[in-house]
Amino acid sequence: MKITLISPKGPLYRAKGGIFKKSLRYQPLTLTTLAALVPSELQAQITLYDEGIADVPGQLDADLIGITVITGTAPRAYELADHYRALGKTVILGGPHVTLLPEEAAQHADTICTGYAEDSWPEMLRDFARNTLQPVYRQAPDFTLDRPNMPFAHRHLFSPANFLTQAIFEATRSCAHDCEFCVAPAAWGRRQYQKPLDWVIEDIRQFGQKKIAFIDLNLISDREYARELFTRLIPLKIQWFGLTTVLLAHDVELMELLARSGCRGLLLGLETVTPGSLADARKRFNDSVDFKTFIRDLHHLGITVQGCFVFGLDHDTPDVFDATVEFAIEAGVDLPRFAVLTPFPNTPLYARIEAEGRILTRDWSLYDGQHVVFQPRAMTVQQLGEGHERAWKQVYRWPAIARRLWAARNFQPIVLTANIGYRFYAHHLHAFYTCDYPIQTLPLKPATAKTGL
Repeated sequence: MKITLISPKGPLYRAKGGIFKKSLRYQPLTLTTLAALVPSELQAQITLYDEGIADVPGQLDADLIGITVITGTAPRAYELADHYRALGKTVILGGPHVTLLPEEAAQHADTICTGYAEDSWPEMLRDFARNTLQPVYRQAPDFTLDRPNMPFAHRHLFSPANFLTQAIFEATRSCAHDCEFCVAPAAWGRRQYQKPLDWVIEDIRQFGQKKIAFIDLNLISDREYARELFTRLIPLKIQWFGLTTVLLAHDVELMELLARSGCRGLLLGLETVTPGSLADARKRFNDSVDFKTFIRDLHHLGITVQGCFVFGLDHDTPDVFDATVEFAIEAGVDLPRFAVLTPFPNTPLYARIEAEGRILTRDWSLYDGQHVVFQPRAMTVQQLGEGHERAWKQVYRWPAIARRLWAARNFQPIVLTANIGYRFYAHHLHAFYTCDYPIQTLPLKPATAKTGL
């Protein structure tokens, strides 16, 4: 059996013509994990394509093609799926967007997989080999990641030359919080799934890298699990980067343990500097933390901060952009990132904004966090789009980079490299930005795939 797995990309992130360069790109786990889950008795030949690093051929020597789909890549995924099905190939679609909108995805696939795939993907492959393929495979209600015999991701199937790092790991999935804009609770619920710690530690050991990253949405969602994980990382003498919420600020002991475990960088969802906007996003717990003090404490522990902000919340007015940039500079945020609020389908945010008649387009390719797809409440579409782009450029001007890094006093070569990468991103975003929707007049039709490649 010949299996090809594809991760399509939207225009911003595609290998040719996109602006997300190698200095910002890590090797994703999705395709390499799916490859590892292929049952050994099928003796499959597996080929991986990631459009972030290479084009996908129009002709594929494959019996079965699997495509993973997020909302921003859905039109491209459907385009590829329709093309290969027209050539007689069997196409499987899975991923977050398929889980959120299974009926839409099913129009472009022979089979869809919803939810996490540790059980359904091997079952589907065995059914395909027996010629008994079913139209839908779903995550079981009793799904768990507490399975010590899981295979490790087949990271070797990609070349390391294409990525800043291949050392990407995962201990948990999903998050206990219910932020209005987040896809995770809508797609997978609020239960955090946890891998056995013995398995996580062995995965890190067997790969053998000393600088790694965790892609977990919230490493401290379960404090006891987090404490044990951080304690067991200490003997490995590694340096790692990951994601947590700002609630870490309330647990100084856990913060210090995290630093001793080798943490050298955290991505934090700071979201907004606008009073009232955190309530809009159902993220009131951020109000309990003084961001500048927390960032200073992390810097004192040798931990860099990638601070993420979102523009377009209901309390945001046109002055939010300059205020956020100034905050990022004064606080010494090592790597600021900005996104436009995006109502991903079937999230509570989408339901609310759709009910208010503020959705402007269902062209999913624009649902990438960098385009305006709804009517903001306190500014125009143009103000939101142009303000977002201006904030990127201002915070990554050379003087701003120098002021931020000087305020942080936490110099690491990778941080400077990433700042240069984001500076390139900021100054090329205009080539992809579109802000030409007729307000509240765009027909609300699902995106349709183009034919051919």
